[in-house]
Amino acid sequence: MLNIAILGCGRIGQVHARTIKTMSTARVIAVADAFHDPAKALADDLGADVCTIDAIMARDDVDAVIIGTPTTTHYDLIHAAAKAGKAIFCEKPVDMSADRIRDCLSIVAQHNVPFLTAFNRRFDPSFANVQARIANGEIGNVELVTIMSRDPLPPPVSYIATSGGLFRDMMIHDLDMARFLLGEEPVSVMAMGAALVDPAIGDAGDVDTAGVMLRTASGKICQISNSRRSSYGYDQRIEVHGSLGMLRAENHLENSVEIATEAGYRRAPAQHFFLERYAAAYRAEMVHFVDAVANGTSLSPSGDDGLRAQMLADAATLSWEKSVPITI
Repeated sequence: MLNIAILGCGRIGQVHARTIKTMSTARVIAVADAFHDPAKALADDLGADVCTIDAIMARDDVDAVIIGTPTTTHYDLIHAAAKAGKAIFCEKPVDMSADRIRDCLSIVAQHNVPFLTAFNRRFDPSFANVQARIANGEIGNVELVTIMSRDPLPPPVSYIATSGGLFRDMMIHDLDMARFLLGEEPVSVMAMGAALVDPAIGDAGDVDTAGVMLRTASGKICQISNSRRSSYGYDQRIEVHGSLGMLRAENHLENSVEIATEAGYRRAPAQHFFLERYAAAYRAEMVHFVDAVANGTSLSPSGDDGLRAQMLADAATLSWEKSVPITI
Protein backbone atom coordinates (compact mmCIF):
# COMPACT_ATOMS: atom_id res chain seq x y z
CA MET A 1 0.00 0.00 0.00
CA LEU A 2 1.51 3.33 -1.11
CA ASN A 3 0.86 6.12 1.40
CA ILE A 4 0.38 9.46 -0.36
CA ALA A 5 0.10 13.08 0.79
CA ILE A 6 -1.73 15.63 -1.36
CA LEU A 7 -0.25 19.13 -1.39
CA GLY A 8 -2.94 21.48 -2.65
CA CYS A 9 -6.60 20.65 -2.09
CA GLY A 10 -8.09 22.64 -4.96
CA ARG A 11 -9.63 21.30 -8.14
CA ILE A 12 -6.74 19.16 -9.37
CA GLY A 13 -5.94 17.85 -5.88
CA GLN A 14 -9.54 16.73 -5.55
CA VAL A 15 -9.38 15.00 -8.95
CA HIS A 16 -6.38 12.94 -7.86
CA ALA A 17 -7.91 12.26 -4.46
CA ARG A 18 -11.03 10.77 -6.04
CA THR A 19 -8.89 8.47 -8.16
CA ILE A 20 -6.76 7.28 -5.26
CA LYS A 21 -9.88 6.68 -3.17
CA THR A 22 -10.93 3.97 -5.67
CA MET A 23 -7.53 2.23 -5.70
CA SER A 24 -6.64 -0.78 -3.59
CA THR A 25 -2.89 -0.16 -3.90
CA ALA A 26 -2.70 3.39 -2.56
CA ARG A 27 -4.32 5.69 -0.03
CA VAL A 28 -4.13 9.35 0.96
CA ILE A 29 -3.05 9.68 4.58
CA ALA A 30 -2.34 13.42 4.74
CA VAL A 31 -3.28 16.65 2.99
CA ALA A 32 -2.01 20.22 3.14
CA ASP A 33 -3.34 23.47 1.75
CA ALA A 34 -2.85 27.19 2.33
CA PHE A 35 -6.54 27.37 3.28
CA HIS A 36 -7.98 25.29 6.13
CA ASP A 37 -11.53 24.68 4.85
CA PRO A 38 -10.72 22.84 1.59
CA ALA A 39 -8.02 20.83 3.38
CA LYS A 40 -10.44 19.84 6.15
CA ALA A 41 -13.18 18.90 3.68
CA LEU A 42 -10.86 16.72 1.61
CA ALA A 43 -9.26 15.12 4.68
CA ASP A 44 -12.68 14.26 6.10
CA ASP A 45 -13.71 12.65 2.82
CA LEU A 46 -10.53 10.56 2.66
CA GLY A 47 -10.05 9.79 6.34
CA ALA A 48 -6.71 11.62 6.17
CA ASP A 49 -4.89 14.07 8.43
CA VAL A 50 -4.60 17.80 7.80
CA CYS A 51 -0.93 18.64 8.19
CA THR A 52 1.57 21.37 7.49
CA ILE A 53 4.05 20.87 4.67
CA ASP A 54 6.89 20.47 7.17
CA ALA A 55 4.94 17.83 9.08
CA ILE A 56 4.25 15.86 5.90
CA MET A 57 7.91 15.91 4.91
CA ALA A 58 8.90 14.71 8.38
CA ARG A 59 6.47 11.77 8.40
CA ASP A 60 8.15 8.42 7.80
CA ASP A 61 4.85 6.86 6.74
CA VAL A 62 4.40 9.20 3.74
CA ASP A 63 5.87 7.49 0.68
CA ALA A 64 4.91 9.99 -2.02
CA VAL A 65 3.54 13.49 -2.51
CA ILE A 66 1.24 14.91 -5.16
CA ILE A 67 2.08 18.55 -5.84
CA GLY A 68 -1.05 20.33 -7.03
CA THR A 69 -0.25 23.76 -5.62
CA PRO A 70 0.36 26.96 -7.64
CA THR A 71 3.38 26.73 -9.94
CA THR A 72 5.31 29.33 -7.96
CA THR A 73 5.44 26.90 -5.01
CA HIS A 74 6.67 23.83 -6.93
CA TYR A 75 10.38 24.60 -6.70
CA ASP A 76 10.50 24.68 -2.90
CA LEU A 77 8.14 21.71 -2.51
CA ILE A 78 10.17 19.56 -4.92
CA HIS A 79 13.36 20.36 -3.04
CA ALA A 80 11.74 19.56 0.32
CA ALA A 81 10.18 16.32 -0.93
CA ALA A 82 13.39 15.12 -2.59
CA LYS A 83 15.43 15.78 0.56
CA ALA A 84 12.77 13.89 2.56
CA GLY A 85 13.01 10.91 0.20
CA LYS A 86 9.44 11.13 -1.10
CA ALA A 87 8.40 10.06 -4.59
CA ILE A 88 7.07 13.12 -6.43
CA PHE A 89 4.05 13.56 -8.71
CA CYS A 90 4.18 17.18 -9.92
CA GLU A 91 1.57 18.99 -11.96
CA LYS A 92 2.77 20.89 -14.99
CA PRO A 93 4.62 23.13 -15.38
CA VAL A 94 7.37 22.09 -13.00
CA ASP A 95 8.38 25.76 -12.88
CA MET A 96 8.17 28.81 -15.13
CA SER A 97 11.96 28.86 -15.46
CA ALA A 98 13.92 26.20 -17.34
CA ASP A 99 16.95 26.91 -15.15
CA ARG A 100 14.92 26.37 -11.98
CA ILE A 101 13.55 23.12 -13.44
CA ARG A 102 17.16 22.02 -13.95
CA ASP A 103 17.78 22.78 -10.28
CA CYS A 104 14.77 20.64 -9.35
CA LEU A 105 15.94 17.74 -11.50
CA SER A 106 19.39 18.00 -9.95
CA ILE A 107 18.05 17.66 -6.40
CA VAL A 108 15.75 14.81 -7.49
CA ALA A 109 18.72 12.97 -9.01
CA GLN A 110 20.91 13.70 -6.00
CA HIS A 111 18.41 12.03 -3.68
CA ASN A 112 17.37 9.37 -6.22
CA VAL A 113 13.61 9.81 -5.78
CA PRO A 114 11.01 8.90 -8.45
CA PHE A 115 9.63 11.95 -10.27
CA LEU A 116 6.72 12.31 -12.69
CA THR A 117 5.73 15.44 -14.62
CA ALA A 118 1.94 15.22 -14.88
CA PHE A 119 1.26 15.68 -18.59
CA ASN A 120 -2.01 13.79 -18.30
CA ARG A 121 -2.86 13.92 -22.01
CA ARG A 122 -0.25 11.25 -22.77
CA PHE A 123 -2.52 8.89 -20.81
CA ASP A 124 -5.69 9.72 -22.74
CA PRO A 125 -6.80 6.37 -24.26
CA SER A 126 -7.27 7.85 -27.74
CA PHE A 127 -4.02 9.81 -27.83
CA ALA A 128 -2.06 6.90 -26.34
CA ASN A 129 -3.57 4.63 -28.99
CA VAL A 130 -2.43 6.97 -31.75
CA GLN A 131 1.12 7.06 -30.38
CA ALA A 132 1.25 3.27 -30.00
CA ARG A 133 0.12 2.76 -33.60
CA ILE A 134 2.71 5.25 -34.84
CA ALA A 135 5.33 3.23 -32.95
CA ASN A 136 3.99 0.05 -34.58
CA GLY A 137 4.56 1.56 -38.02
CA GLU A 138 0.93 1.60 -39.16
CA ILE A 139 1.28 4.93 -40.98
CA GLY A 140 4.96 4.66 -41.86
CA ASN A 141 7.23 7.64 -41.23
CA VAL A 142 5.54 10.57 -39.50
CA GLU A 143 5.59 13.68 -41.69
CA LEU A 144 3.01 16.11 -40.31
CA VAL A 145 1.34 16.37 -36.88
CA THR A 146 -1.65 18.66 -36.32
CA ILE A 147 -2.84 19.48 -32.79
CA MET A 148 -5.92 21.59 -32.02
CA SER A 149 -6.64 22.70 -28.46
CA ARG A 150 -9.36 25.23 -27.68
CA ASP A 151 -10.95 26.06 -24.34
CA PRO A 152 -14.66 26.90 -24.04
CA LEU A 153 -13.99 30.18 -22.20
CA PRO A 154 -10.90 32.21 -21.24
CA PRO A 155 -9.78 32.31 -17.60
CA PRO A 156 -10.07 35.52 -15.57
CA VAL A 157 -7.58 38.23 -16.49
CA SER A 158 -6.33 38.06 -12.90
CA TYR A 159 -5.16 34.51 -13.69
CA ILE A 160 -3.61 35.56 -17.01
CA ALA A 161 -1.36 38.03 -15.22
CA THR A 162 0.37 35.25 -13.24
CA SER A 163 0.03 32.30 -15.63
CA GLY A 164 3.26 32.79 -17.58
CA GLY A 165 1.29 33.33 -20.77
CA LEU A 166 -0.67 31.10 -23.14
CA PHE A 167 2.39 29.31 -24.51
CA ARG A 168 3.62 28.29 -21.04
CA ASP A 169 0.24 27.75 -19.40
CA MET A 170 -2.05 26.28 -22.07
CA MET A 171 0.04 25.26 -25.07
CA ILE A 172 2.66 23.48 -22.97
CA HIS A 173 0.36 20.43 -23.00
CA ASP A 174 0.34 20.51 -26.81
CA LEU A 175 4.09 21.05 -27.01
CA ASP A 176 4.58 17.92 -24.93
CA MET A 177 2.08 16.08 -27.13
CA ALA A 178 4.05 17.20 -30.20
CA ARG A 179 7.19 15.54 -28.80
CA PHE A 180 5.14 12.45 -27.87
CA LEU A 181 3.84 12.04 -31.43
CA LEU A 182 6.76 13.27 -33.53
CA GLY A 183 9.23 10.89 -31.95
CA GLU A 184 11.96 13.49 -32.49
CA GLU A 185 12.95 16.68 -30.74
CA PRO A 186 11.86 19.93 -32.41
CA VAL A 187 14.82 22.14 -33.32
CA SER A 188 12.94 25.20 -34.58
CA VAL A 189 9.84 27.06 -33.37
CA MET A 190 7.80 29.79 -35.06
CA ALA A 191 4.85 31.32 -33.17
CA MET A 192 2.15 33.86 -33.88
CA GLY A 193 -0.46 35.16 -31.47
CA ALA A 194 -3.17 37.76 -30.97
CA ALA A 195 -5.77 38.85 -28.41
CA LEU A 196 -8.97 38.28 -30.39
CA VAL A 197 -11.24 36.94 -27.63
CA ASP A 198 -10.75 39.54 -24.89
CA PRO A 199 -8.79 42.78 -25.35
CA ALA A 200 -8.05 42.76 -21.61
CA ILE A 201 -5.89 39.66 -22.15
CA GLY A 202 -3.83 41.67 -24.65
CA ASP A 203 -3.62 44.54 -22.18
CA ALA A 204 -2.23 42.04 -19.64
CA GLY A 205 0.57 41.23 -22.09
CA ASP A 206 -0.73 37.88 -23.32
CA VAL A 207 -2.57 36.34 -26.28
CA ASP A 208 -5.73 34.26 -26.42
CA THR A 209 -5.34 32.95 -29.98
CA ALA A 210 -2.12 31.38 -31.20
CA GLY A 211 -0.51 29.18 -33.80
CA VAL A 212 2.89 27.47 -33.62
CA MET A 213 4.97 25.58 -36.16
CA LEU A 214 7.62 23.14 -34.98
CA ARG A 215 10.27 21.44 -37.14
CA THR A 216 12.56 18.54 -36.26
CA ALA A 217 16.09 18.00 -37.58
CA SER A 218 14.83 15.47 -40.13
CA GLY A 219 12.14 17.89 -41.37
CA LYS A 220 9.04 16.57 -39.61
CA ILE A 221 6.52 19.35 -38.99
CA CYS A 222 3.96 19.92 -36.24
CA GLN A 223 1.33 22.64 -36.35
CA ILE A 224 -0.51 23.64 -33.16
CA SER A 225 -3.52 25.94 -32.87
CA ASN A 226 -4.83 27.28 -29.56
CA SER A 227 -7.79 29.45 -28.65
CA ARG A 228 -9.14 30.52 -25.28
CA ARG A 229 -12.69 30.44 -26.74
CA SER A 230 -14.66 27.63 -28.35
CA SER A 231 -18.42 28.13 -28.67
CA TYR A 232 -19.03 24.41 -29.26
CA GLY A 233 -17.24 22.97 -26.21
CA TYR A 234 -13.76 21.74 -25.28
CA ASP A 235 -12.00 21.14 -28.59
CA GLN A 236 -9.21 18.55 -28.35
CA ARG A 237 -8.15 16.89 -31.60
CA ILE A 238 -4.99 15.44 -33.09
CA GLU A 239 -4.08 14.20 -36.54
CA VAL A 240 -0.86 12.51 -37.62
CA HIS A 241 -0.05 12.14 -41.32
CA GLY A 242 2.59 9.65 -42.39
CA SER A 243 4.06 8.05 -45.47
CA LEU A 244 1.54 5.17 -45.36
CA GLY A 245 -1.57 6.88 -44.05
CA MET A 246 -3.12 9.00 -41.33
CA LEU A 247 -4.25 8.58 -37.72
CA ARG A 248 -6.82 10.90 -36.16
CA ALA A 249 -8.35 11.26 -32.69
CA GLU A 250 -11.56 13.28 -32.61
CA ASN A 251 -13.38 15.19 -29.89
CA HIS A 252 -15.28 13.41 -27.13
CA LEU A 253 -18.94 14.39 -27.36
CA GLU A 254 -21.53 14.60 -24.56
CA ASN A 255 -23.16 11.53 -26.10
CA SER A 256 -22.82 9.46 -29.28
CA VAL A 257 -26.37 10.00 -30.56
CA GLU A 258 -26.77 11.46 -34.04
CA ILE A 259 -30.06 12.70 -35.47
CA ALA A 260 -30.78 12.94 -39.20
CA THR A 261 -33.71 14.97 -40.53
CA GLU A 262 -34.49 16.87 -43.70
CA ALA A 263 -32.44 19.68 -42.20
CA GLY A 264 -29.34 17.47 -42.15
CA TYR A 265 -27.27 15.57 -39.59
CA ARG A 266 -26.74 16.80 -36.04
CA ARG A 267 -24.65 15.47 -33.14
CA ALA A 268 -24.13 16.41 -29.49
CA PRO A 269 -21.65 19.14 -28.53
CA ALA A 270 -18.15 18.34 -27.32
CA GLN A 271 -17.70 17.69 -23.62
CA HIS A 272 -17.49 20.98 -21.80
CA PHE A 273 -14.08 21.01 -20.13
CA PHE A 274 -10.96 19.12 -19.15
CA LEU A 275 -12.37 17.41 -16.05
CA GLU A 276 -14.85 15.49 -18.19
CA ARG A 277 -12.70 15.10 -21.28
CA TYR A 278 -9.62 13.77 -19.51
CA ALA A 279 -11.21 11.82 -16.63
CA ALA A 280 -9.81 8.52 -17.94
CA ALA A 281 -6.38 10.10 -18.51
CA TYR A 282 -6.19 11.40 -14.93
CA ARG A 283 -6.98 7.96 -13.60
CA ALA A 284 -4.48 6.22 -15.90
CA GLU A 285 -1.61 8.56 -14.99
CA MET A 286 -2.20 8.03 -11.26
CA VAL A 287 -2.32 4.25 -11.70
CA HIS A 288 0.97 4.49 -13.63
CA PHE A 289 2.56 6.59 -10.87
CA VAL A 290 1.46 4.29 -8.04
CA ASP A 291 2.45 1.11 -9.87
CA ALA A 292 5.85 2.47 -10.94
CA VAL A 293 6.75 3.75 -7.47
CA ALA A 294 5.59 0.51 -5.83
CA ASN A 295 7.48 -1.68 -8.31
CA GLY A 296 10.57 0.47 -8.76
CA THR A 297 10.03 0.94 -12.50
CA SER A 298 10.64 4.11 -14.50
CA LEU A 299 8.17 6.97 -14.62
CA SER A 300 7.03 8.78 -17.75
CA PRO A 301 6.61 11.65 -18.46
CA SER A 302 9.85 12.30 -16.62
CA GLY A 303 11.32 15.47 -15.21
CA ASP A 304 13.30 15.83 -18.43
CA ASP A 305 10.04 15.78 -20.39
CA GLY A 306 8.83 18.66 -18.22
CA LEU A 307 12.05 20.57 -18.90
CA ARG A 308 11.91 20.05 -22.66
CA ALA A 309 8.27 21.15 -22.87
CA GLN A 310 9.15 24.28 -20.88
CA MET A 311 12.04 25.03 -23.24
CA LEU A 312 9.64 24.79 -26.20
CA ALA A 313 7.13 27.05 -24.44
CA ASP A 314 9.86 29.59 -23.72
CA ALA A 315 10.98 29.46 -27.36
CA ALA A 316 7.39 29.90 -28.60
CA THR A 317 6.92 32.90 -26.31
CA LEU A 318 10.15 34.48 -27.55
CA SER A 319 9.20 33.77 -31.17
CA TRP A 320 5.85 35.51 -30.68
CA GLU A 321 7.47 38.48 -28.95
CA LYS A 322 10.14 38.95 -31.64
CA SER A 323 8.18 37.64 -34.68
CA VAL A 324 11.10 35.42 -35.71
CA PRO A 325 11.77 31.66 -35.72
CA ILE A 326 13.71 30.44 -32.68
CA THR A 327 16.27 27.67 -32.85
CA ILE A 328 16.20 25.26 -29.90
